[in-house]
Amino acid sequence: MVDVLIIGAGPVGLACGIQAKRHGLRARIVEKGALVNSLVGYPQRMEFFSTPELLEIGGHPFPAKGYKPTREEGIEYYRRVAEVEALDLRLYEAVTAVEGHAGRFTVHTENGTHKARRVVLSTGFFDIPNRLNVPGEDLPKVTHYFREPYPYSHQRVAVIGAKNSAAKAALACYRQGADVTLIHRGPAVSDKVKYWIKPDLENRIRDGAIAARFNTTVQRIEEDHLVLSTPDGEERLGNDWVLAMIGYRPSYDFLERLGIATEDDAAQTPVYDDETFETNRPGLYMAGTVCGGLDTSRWFIENGRFHARQIMQHITKTMRSPAEAVGAEA
Repeated sequence: MVDVLIIGAGPVGLACGIQAKRHGLRARIVEKGALVNSLVGYPQRMEFFSTPELLEIGGHPFPAKGYKPTREEGIEYYRRVAEVEALDLRLYEAVTAVEGHAGRFTVHTENGTHKARRVVLSTGFFDIPNRLNVPGEDLPKVTHYFREPYPYSHQRVAVIGAKNSAAKAALACYRQGADVTLIHRGPAVSDKVKYWIKPDLENRIRDGAIAARFNTTVQRIEEDHLVLSTPDGEERLGNDWVLAMIGYRPSYDFLERLGIATEDDAAQTPVYDDETFETNRPGLYMAGTVCGGLDTSRWFIENGRFHARQIMQHITKTMRSPAEAVGAEA
């Protein structure tokens, strides 16, 4: 039996594992995919919005060539930290259920079971994209992830959305020779787009290099065109590829299976204590971006990493009963 079983091997999950060690706790990290799986899914050579020191965990310096580190530098940094800290990692092992109670949890995975006194959920939200919920969304030409612009050279590309991911995808595809149309249900490029990206996109739209359809929604996706609802009525737009950059969400099915309740608010925020990050299920904690529910801009690596210390302090304080001490020896 371990003291803490951490679900998710992203930067915050790794920070939880490190803090557990710092507090004298035996921890294990179980991850359904690769180490820092969400970073692996980011666009190639993507730059973080944060500077290196804001992404550091465990007191390990983050070396980077530029002012802001790249995806590749981030993956290498977290890999080295995990190795230096000798974290107990179980990768490509999806959790299916968590049974039991504080002091005696049984975590079921596709590979077997793990016994733990406490459980920390740090799964992020990148695995489940928001959907357009329109006919044709499952066609092969539609993707909710953007890795690199090269396949879209000399192609008609529709980028749906107007926040950071959509802005960067539109600009990258345009600079690889794609015929890009940005489609957004709102009236303009979002004010949430980073200050050094927003004017670049707006200038490309203004000079006609990137077409834009604002106050517009996709009604249907066909093999060679889209059907749009615009302020001027229905429009048929010739199209080869659709990049639906409209955000992501936590797995609410998984949260429900773990017994974690959600607030009755617009963000469907999971229920947890603001100080300890313990959920409504005693002994089960949450850390990182998953805590924000649908408000995926609330928590990042740079502020979510601090959840680890608060969680481990609370776990250490509450795991002092004689009954749990006996259970830990089982």
